[in-house]
Amino acid sequence: MSVHNNVKRVTTHTLQEMKNNGEKISMLTGYDFSMARIIDTAGMDVILVGDSASNVMAGHETTLPITLDQMIYHASSVVRAVQRALVVVDMPFGSYQGNSKEALSNAIRIMKESGGHAVKMEGGKEILESISRILTAGIPVMGHLGLTPQSIYKFGTYVVRAKEKDEAARLIEDAKALEEAGCFAIVLEKIPADLATRVAQEVSIPIIGIGAGNGVDGQVLVVHDMLGINNEFNPRFLRKYHNLFEEMLGAFQRYIEDVKSNDFPNKDEQY
Repeated sequence: MSVHNNVKRVTTHTLQEMKNNGEKISMLTGYDFSMARIIDTAGMDVILVGDSASNVMAGHETTLPITLDQMIYHASSVVRAVQRALVVVDMPFGSYQGNSKEALSNAIRIMKESGGHAVKMEGGKEILESISRILTAGIPVMGHLGLTPQSIYKFGTYVVRAKEKDEAARLIEDAKALEEAGCFAIVLEKIPADLATRVAQEVSIPIIGIGAGNGVDGQVLVVHDMLGINNEFNPRFLRKYHNLFEEMLGAFQRYIEDVKSNDFPNKDEQY
């Protein structure tokens, strides 16, 4: 019996049941009410209010500039649209690193002010204190390992992570530490498929991949990337399900033509 088809509302417990049942978890990003309503209606399991909003919504080069207030704004817009999916909200850069008391108060703000269902944090052992403190408040935490975009200036590049033996071993250690701390799931970004499969087998919580092969428990993509709205981003892991850039461009150009030629509005389109 499919877990996905049987739930009215997806919870962290649902995702665990899906992993135990061998059912894949579907996850997409969402940042606004209209898009989230469509994603949720489609039957998505998880909607991630990603700090990628910094890139696709605000036009920043990295995820670093987005603020806690802006994340809460995006998350509350998404929550108002969603009836079924689990809504996970990224804690932005600077809101949890280094100070676990601040991390807790920021996580509480996200939950109270947005109505989101869980938070996501990038990093391994170095953020365990913050994770543990947030979990004591009953706030579910999703981890994120591999390529961690908030650390872009440390790594200096968005290349595949954990190709070397020592970094791979550290990633497995971190995944086990996150599981032990109480995270309900982990995102693995841009790491070798074999390593991601191994992590999914060695930890009991769900592993969601992005550029991590198909041996994991689910997949996540940025909605603007998979719809082809953002036409400048073409990594190997991205499958474009649409070319909305071209379709929308065509629609806007036809509208301009119709306005300028006085074809719009016609007699049926006025009062």
